[in-house]
Amino acid sequence: MQDRPIGVFDSGFGGLTVARALIDLLPRENVVYVGDTARYPYGSKPQSDVRAFALQIARRLVTDHDVKALVVACNTAAAAALDDLTAELDIPVFSVIEP
Repeated sequence: MQDRPIGVFDSGFGGLTVARALIDLLPRENVVYVGDTARYPYGSKPQSDVRAFALQIARRLVTDHDVKALVVACNTAAAAALDDLTAELDIPVFSVIEP
């Protein structure tokens, strides 16, 4: 599990500051970042859509990149889907809402 990356996602580019902080704090860790700019911004979307987007991205990060942990760097996605992500995924899930 040590060699697996940490996954980070946001609805756009703002989460890059979170990814940068992870890289600074954990320089030996690999980070995979997804910025969902195709569906940005999430704030104007229905909560059910945001939940579906978050689950889709999280599943891809787990399936395609074998991430060992997930950081939801989008407040809207965290508010809409954090409980679902935590329940569905067998990896630790963190958000930026609660440090």
